[in-house]
Amino acid sequence: MCEATGGYEQDLVQSLQKAKLNVSVVNPAQVRASAQAKGQRAKTDAIDALMLTDYGQRYRPAPTPPASKVQRQLAALTQWLKQLIDVQAIAKTQAEHHSDRFVRKQHRALIEHYQSQIETTEAKLKLLMEQDQVLKQRVECLDAIEGVGLRTAMVVLTHMPELGQLNRQQVAALAGLAPWTRESGTMKGKRCIGGGRPKVRVALYMSSLSVIRCNPTLREFYQRLIAKGKLSKVALTAVMRKLLVYMNHRLKSLATQTASASGQKITA
Repeated sequence: MCEATGGYEQDLVQSLQKAKLNVSVVNPAQVRASAQAKGQRAKTDAIDALMLTDYGQRYRPAPTPPASKVQRQLAALTQWLKQLIDVQAIAKTQAEHHSDRFVRKQHRALIEHYQSQIETTEAKLKLLMEQDQVLKQRVECLDAIEGVGLRTAMVVLTHMPELGQLNRQQVAALAGLAPWTRESGTMKGKRCIGGGRPKVRVALYMSSLSVIRCNPTLREFYQRLIAKGKLSKVALTAVMRKLLVYMNHRLKSLATQTASASGQKITA
């Protein structure tokens, strides 16, 4: 068992999985919370190792399934694409604040360079999709939804490969879109969301901004919530959740159709 450390754990995990050993990658925040619940406030490498061992023996986390080569490539490319888009946006904002002609020219060249890198990365993603027919079908299934583009479909499928195999409650919880209730006695706090898979949530947020303009069904749903007095962010979160649940439904239907066409037995 090891903690997720922003990618530093990947070589270890892949080596163990290649050796046919089960390995669980766990959330370090949960391990730390478990240690604090036992009154352990100090933090050193030796203490962390003991607390990690205790956490594993106490909770027996499920083994992390091995990622395929395609999944690893998708994760790397989608992450790199997001970084390129982010730095390009920063460069565009910075360019607006410079009056010097030379600096503005340098910024334009930098922005064009980032755009070239973005297009090259997207082309690589499309090539990867063309080489995997199952992935291609799943991406096209989501891309067909009004307001959901290729980027969103790729990110969601990369960071939530279980999509299409879950029920609506599970899919909302996995993305961190299931509201937490905070009540105690007569106190009723505001419900909030969090946890789950933030990269999926960010992709859905950006897609939802488009969806409420061009998708008639979800636009009406959003406007109905606003008319009831809901804050725009609350209504948008509800749209994100509804969109993800619909994506899950579409992929379930796709799997059923594919299985029927190939004569496979369909299990509930």
